[in-house]
Amino acid sequence: MTHHSGFVAIIGRPNVGKSTFMNRILGEKIAIMSPKAQTTRNKINGIYTEPEAQIVFVDTPGIHKPKNALDDYMDTAALSTLNQVDAVLFMVAADEKKGPGDQYILDQLAHVHVPVYLLINKIDLVHPDDLLPFIDGFKDAHDFAGIYPISATEGNNVEDLLHDLTQALPEGPQYYPEDQLTDHPEYFVVGELIREQILHLTHDEIPHSVAVQVERMKDRSETGKLQIEAYIIVERDGQKGIVIGKSGAMLKQIGTRARREIEGLLGEKVNLKLWVRVQKNWRDNNAYLKSLGYNMKELR
Repeated sequence: MTHHSGFVAIIGRPNVGKSTFMNRILGEKIAIMSPKAQTTRNKINGIYTEPEAQIVFVDTPGIHKPKNALDDYMDTAALSTLNQVDAVLFMVAADEKKGPGDQYILDQLAHVHVPVYLLINKIDLVHPDDLLPFIDGFKDAHDFAGIYPISATEGNNVEDLLHDLTQALPEGPQYYPEDQLTDHPEYFVVGELIREQILHLTHDEIPHSVAVQVERMKDRSETGKLQIEAYIIVERDGQKGIVIGKSGAMLKQIGTRARREIEGLLGEKVNLKLWVRVQKNWRDNNAYLKSLGYNMKELR
């Protein structure tokens, strides 16, 4: 039996549905989802395995104009991926007009020498009559290997894309065990699940200045629960107050919701302890960014 395998990057502007798409394929949540932009910060590898194929999807941070060192890291992480994979999926949102951000990505794709597929996501949010003019606005901008209108939320045309992509990838080995969904350690995914709840529950001023650092994740209590301790990092005292909430109510709600997600992921009971720490201007502090796992040198 012929076996196909390869690495496929998912690239696009913030909030076009890249993480939702990858979670749909894997059937598990390994990439956090939020209506707020810039949700994904690191390249997250999701591993899709079938008897005849294995595809390692790389969910990249949404590309946007950098405003600080963290933004620069995110853009570099996304663009550096394009020269390290077997194919690229360029995702756009059907309910958003083509803009300068899309053109910036298309300009980068002009220098890519692997097949590029155009994925038009969120087709469930637009009228079918509006879809063809939208496609026309993109199809001549690049020599795409294929164009797929999809809905990552509903699953429309996702199976067709996977079938065609599998056949287009080169013959190769199975890189990871069939039951492995990501190459990231558990503490990374746990930190992302905590950050996801912060994005859902706090005000707009919080998301872009929050990070999560998991300090401990192994000792078990007398009750047999996995002990997880993590710090929520913010930039200002006022943000700390928002995350903690009145009498600790917001932090408790974040912890309760995150614990449920973590237990669903790990399949065991968890005792989650959270603290909030202020680190002034951490997004422009390269040493601190490195301590949180954002290492620019590894991308160059």
